[in-house]
Amino acid sequence: MNEITSGGLLGGRVAYRQLATGHRTGFEPVLMAAAVPARAGEMVLEAGTGAGAALLCLAARLPGVRGVGIEVEPALARLATENFWANGFTDNACIQGDAMHLPFPSHAFDHAMANPPWFAAHNTASPDARRALAHQAGPGVLEGWIRSLTRVLRPRGSITLILPAAAYAAAGAALREAGCGAISLFPLWPRAGETAKIIIIAARRGAKSPDRVLPGLVLHDAAGITPAADAVLRQGGGLNLSSAII
Repeated sequence: MNEITSGGLLGGRVAYRQLATGHRTGFEPVLMAAAVPARAGEMVLEAGTGAGAALLCLAARLPGVRGVGIEVEPALARLATENFWANGFTDNACIQGDAMHLPFPSHAFDHAMANPPWFAAHNTASPDARRALAHQAGPGVLEGWIRSLTRVLRPRGSITLILPAAAYAAAGAALREAGCGAISLFPLWPRAGETAKIIIIAARRGAKSPDRVLPGLVLHDAAGITPAADAVLRQGGGLNLSSAII
């Protein structure tokens, strides 16, 4: 029996249940979802959905967006679907499957997002099997996820990833190799003047616009969470990474 804990996202606007052990949700899926430039009626795919935090936040911010998650762990896939229904987001669903082998045709989605496994093979794996599965990346995993997600995107469809800053070069190269352009790098600064440890990187399939490094977001100051970060993490605001796409 999997022990489940109950809590909330976006300052309690969204009810959220997750497994008590394994990977636990942080701020990453909330910020990633805030950066997806979706509109009502569009389809969004998330790979590695977990218990559904990112798609829940996206649905709360953008009513009318339809979300599909794919999650390799069956218990998490079920829990994500339960979370969608508990919040009334019946346009969302989660299926059990492998992000490297998506069961969808080409051009099926307007947008895709993911927080891929990113610990390198030389890092010590967590003794918790679920946590290790969520975090540990073997050779070619990041590139494989990007190829797989790009394949199911429509022309000019967006892909949004949240990653450790050390992965930005590999991610950018993989996005370019997969036929994406207009790559935007959005640093998440722990505090003003500190080195960013996490980034959001976004691109468009088939776009030719120049790549950009954006100002990013400072998460904390002396008082705690900055007002700009609070507007996203607790109030459900969006992050603008988009530009005119050619």
